[in-house]
Amino acid sequence: MKKILKYIILLIIFIFFGCSKDNDEDEVIIEKSLATIVANSSSASEPANHSGFTIRLSKAVDENTTINLNIEGSAENGIDYVEIPSTITILANTLSVDIPVTIIDDSQPEEIELISVTLMNIDSSNVIIGALDSALLTLTNEAEEFLLSSSEAKFYVVNSNATPETVALFYNLKKVARTSFVVGQQDAFSSFFGNASGVSDMKKTTGFDPGVLGLDFMFVTDDENNGTPGNWFYNQELSIKGDAIEAYNKGMVNTFSWHMREPYEGEHFFTNNMTDFQKENALRSILPNGENHEYYKTKLDKIAEVARGLIGSDGKLIPIIFRPFHEFDGNWFWWGKDYCTPEEFITLWRFTIDYLKNVKGINNMLFAYASDRNFNSEAEYLERYPGDNYVDVLGMDNYGDFNNGMIGLNQVNNKLQIISKLAKDKVKVAGLTESCFFVTPGVNEPPAEFYSKVLYNVITENEIKLSYMMFWSNNRDSYCVPLNEHSIADDFIQFSSKINVFLQNDLPNMYQLSTNGI
Repeated sequence: MKKILKYIILLIIFIFFGCSKDNDEDEVIIEKSLATIVANSSSASEPANHSGFTIRLSKAVDENTTINLNIEGSAENGIDYVEIPSTITILANTLSVDIPVTIIDDSQPEEIELISVTLMNIDSSNVIIGALDSALLTLTNEAEEFLLSSSEAKFYVVNSNATPETVALFYNLKKVARTSFVVGQQDAFSSFFGNASGVSDMKKTTGFDPGVLGLDFMFVTDDENNGTPGNWFYNQELSIKGDAIEAYNKGMVNTFSWHMREPYEGEHFFTNNMTDFQKENALRSILPNGENHEYYKTKLDKIAEVARGLIGSDGKLIPIIFRPFHEFDGNWFWWGKDYCTPEEFITLWRFTIDYLKNVKGINNMLFAYASDRNFNSEAEYLERYPGDNYVDVLGMDNYGDFNNGMIGLNQVNNKLQIISKLAKDKVKVAGLTESCFFVTPGVNEPPAEFYSKVLYNVITENEIKLSYMMFWSNNRDSYCVPLNEHSIADDFIQFSSKINVFLQNDLPNMYQLSTNGI
C-alpha cells in the first residue's frame, strides 16, 4: 500500500511540475498574435479581373503593426500591376489589412505570370509570423477590350467644340477607371460637420481634399439673385465660383447638379411643397412652345454666364460636369417620372444641351445622365436616355439601398454593373454620382468597416469600373465623411488609403492629354 501511495505521489509531482512547464510555454505562444497572409483568389487577369492578398492577425493588438514584405514573381511590381509597397501596417485594434492587386492593362499578350508575397519581419513584440507566411497569385490574360486613346477622345465627347481641357477630363476619367476611382464630396469647401469651417472635412480626417467637388447651380439661378453685391444669392454665386476655381487650381474635378426651382412661383424643387397644378405642369411648361419656355432659357443663360466665367489660374476655361434633372426616376422632384413622359423628358434634355453648346457656345461642359436607384435592367435605366450624342457620363444616385442590409448592397452592385457595362459599350464615363450613409452621432452608427469593406467591395466587385463616386455633404448634425473624433474615422482612412482610391493628392493631371496615346 505504501509503494502504491509513493507512486501516486510521484505521479502527481510529475504531472504538476512537468505540465506546468509546458503550460508556461503555451501561454507565451497564446499571448502572441499570429500574422498570416492569404490570396483572395487563385488568379487575376488582364484587363479587368483584380484580386489581392489579405494579412490577418489571430487576435487584435493595441498598437499599429508594421510588416515588411518580400514581393517576388515573374509579374513585375509596378509594371504588370499597380505597385505594392514593401511595408504594410495593420492599425491598432484591427484584425486585417487588404493588399489589392490592381492589374495594369499594358495591351501586350503575355504568358501566365506569378506574384508571390512573403511576410518577412514585424516591428511588434506582440505579433509573430504564423505558418501561412507566403501567398501566391497567378496573372492571366483575357481578350483585350477597347481602350480609348488620347487622340480618339475628342470624337467621343458630346460637344465637338469642347476645349482641350474638357476633352482631357473626359479621357482621364475613362483612364482612371481602368484601375482606380476618384472619391468626391458635395460642398466640401462650404459645408461641414458641426459647422466647423476651414479646410474640407475630408482633409481634416485624411490630410487631403476629395478628388471631386460637388456644387450646385440652385442659388445661381434663383429668381432672387439680382447680381448686386449686397444680395445673398449673388454672394452665394460668387462663393460657388470661388470654390470651383479653387478646386480646379488644386487639380480636382468639378461637378454641378441643379436643384432648379419650379417655374411658376420659383420657390420649390421638392414636389411635396408644390401644388398639384405645379407638379403636373412644371416640366411641360418649359418645353419649346411652353408657357415658361422663355423663362427657362433665362436660367440657362445664367448657367452659361457662370460657366463662361470660370477661369483657372492658368488662364484657361475650367471644365465642369453638368448633371441636370438628376434622380429623374423618382417622384420627389418635379422633373420626376410621375410628372412627365419619357418623350417629354428626352425633349427637355436635348433642348438643354443643344441650347448650351450650340446657342450659348459653352465648350467647357461634360453632361451627366444620373438616375436614382429605381431600375434593375439596362432597359429600365435607359427608358429616358436622350441618346449617345447628348450624354458624356452615366451615373446613379443611391442612398436607399445602403440602408437595406445585404440585399440592398447586392442591388447597388448589380446596378453599378449595369452602368459600368453601358459606359464600356457606349464609351462613356461611369460614376456613383451621389451616395451616403447618413450618420447622426448619438442616433445611429454605420456598420462596422462600412467604408473599407462594405462600400469598397460594392464599388469594386464583379469587374465594375467607375471613374468616381461622390459622398453627399456633411452638415451641422450629421456626416457622410467622418472626422477624427468619430469612431469610424480609422475605417474611412483605411478606405481612402487603398491604392486604387484617389483623393486630390492621388490625381494625375486631369486636364492634360497623355502623350503616349494610351
